[in-house]
Amino acid sequence: MKKIAVTILATLMALLTLVSVSVTGAGAITFSTTVQPQSEAVLLVSMDNGQTVYEKNADKKMYPASTTKIMTYIIAYENIEDVDNTRVEVKKETLDVLEGTGSSTAYLSDHVGEKVKVIDLLYSLMVPSGNDAALVLADYIGNGDTQKFVDLMNQKAKELGCENTHFTNPDGLHDEDHYTTARDLLIITNYALTLPNFKKISNTVSYTCEGDDSPLRTTNYLIDGNSEYYYTYAEGIKTGTTDEAGRCLVTTGSADGQSYILVLLGAPYQEGVHEEYYTFTDAAALFRWCLTSLELTTVKTTETPICEAKVKYASGRNKVTLVPEKDLITILPKNLSPDSIVVEPNLPEELEAPLKTDQVVGTASVYYVDPATGEKQVIETVNLLPAEAVEHSGFSATLEVAGAIFRSYWFLFVIGLIILVILIYIIVSRINRRRKKRNREVKRYRNL
Repeated sequence: MKKIAVTILATLMALLTLVSVSVTGAGAITFSTTVQPQSEAVLLVSMDNGQTVYEKNADKKMYPASTTKIMTYIIAYENIEDVDNTRVEVKKETLDVLEGTGSSTAYLSDHVGEKVKVIDLLYSLMVPSGNDAALVLADYIGNGDTQKFVDLMNQKAKELGCENTHFTNPDGLHDEDHYTTARDLLIITNYALTLPNFKKISNTVSYTCEGDDSPLRTTNYLIDGNSEYYYTYAEGIKTGTTDEAGRCLVTTGSADGQSYILVLLGAPYQEGVHEEYYTFTDAAALFRWCLTSLELTTVKTTETPICEAKVKYASGRNKVTLVPEKDLITILPKNLSPDSIVVEPNLPEELEAPLKTDQVVGTASVYYVDPATGEKQVIETVNLLPAEAVEHSGFSATLEVAGAIFRSYWFLFVIGLIILVILIYIIVSRINRRRKKRNREVKRYRNL
């Protein structure tokens, strides 16, 4: 029951994260940067408010290599009740699948026939990127059928809202039908971060499994203090490399109260030809840029006047000041010029009293104008409320109604008709008077 409760809570937290990203316009801003990533697909998102600050081919289908193991961790954790005490047998036939693949392993072949702790398998999966650990977990959960485990992976991806992801194995070895996108992989990782132990395990540099003499070492050199690629503000999460996928990396970076998550896929790599670690240099450059150049900024508060609106039927006024329904807090470049923030209200021509301070009367779209490119991107669209209540005026309303009547087509038509009738009456009356006068003159003449 405890495991089910944790899974449900994790799902809810992940869904809330997705909702927060989707409902705020801030999720779509990409800022100009001099960083030119070598990775083919990139997605850099704030972990503080879900705002995208940089993306490149984020929805392009890519091979994920061993970043696949993030989903493998999810399925393993959610389908094993007690990861600390459950033991799983390492079977030779399970590991035989890896022969000739050149796979990274956690040396589980030294433990064939033994039962190892699931928690050790999870470390073996994430720290040295052990394909053998992935297969042992998949075999155990699938009751000897790895495909059942893979089906659970695809089911979970669909449940999380991943639209361009399909898995064919738990380890990330190349398959034409095994793919994801930077955006989908971000969704998967955000969910994994809600599960116990994931953040700790994925940020582990060295781990010694029960019964082993030598520790497992991380493949993520960003967090390895002995590596030339070490970046002090990076944490976790997972690397991946194949000739077809190139180098891949999902990682996070934090400094000065700011946190970002970064997905890199398809950095150039070919074994024996060019084996540079572009994912690590890309990550360090992008983190350095966003952590030093961007900041969480309060653009507007609930007390910031946005605009004035005309109001009718109001007591003693004809305008009202409008303010945002909520504080607008977003990530923007430091030392931003006020000219880079543009507000465009969307309101009726006139509002009608009475108005309450919690009454939504319109919206305002707040834009960021990139000073380098001139591109205008929406930060968010906020609801507008009256800054103060506006009372209804019966006298003003009466005058307004009367004025409306006087200006109406039917009123003017009736008035015109009345005037026409009066004119006809006057004309007819004059004609009749002339006739009577002539008749009197004719009668007088005859009498003579």
